Amino acid sequence: MLKINTFESYTKDIIENKHFSLLKKDLHHGITRYEHSMRVARWTYKICNFFKFDNLKEITRAALLHDFYINEDLTIVGGTSALVEHPNVALENSKKYFEINELQEDIIKHHMFPCTKDLPESKEAFLVSLVDKGVSTFEMIRFKAPLYASIFLIFLFELVTVSR
Repeated sequence: MLKINTFESYTKDIIENKHFSLLKKDLHHGITRYEHSMRVARWTYKICNFFKFDNLKEITRAALLHDFYINEDLTIVGGTSALVEHPNVALENSKKYFEINELQEDIIKHHMFPCTKDLPESKEAFLVSLVDKGVSTFEMIRFKAPLYASIFLIFLFELVTVSR
């Protein structure tokens, strides 16, 4: 029987993991951290598949696990400290529930470069970092900016109607 290597076959065990499913409850860029992680992993898979990377499975899995934490896992939620801390927490969680090789460790640990000063050691880690930045920018514009604009407009409306 021919084994078909697809995004789903590479990520099924992660997606079905009950601890990973907790990401569906944490907000991230105006959507859930689960949705964000899936978007980063799918784009990484598509790019690496197009360029025929030999280690497609490992890269895709690491991209999916790059934000594998819930807010309660962090000692500080929000701000620059969380930006620096969360890759290490995601790596700890990834190692706890899955087998992680050196490449995957590099990808997860360095996906926040240049916010974290540590330089990624592999082209794959650079790639996932870039995909994460692109996806995050899209999500902020698509989901979070309209939310803030709506709140601001409601505030202005209330301000105008109260001052009459």
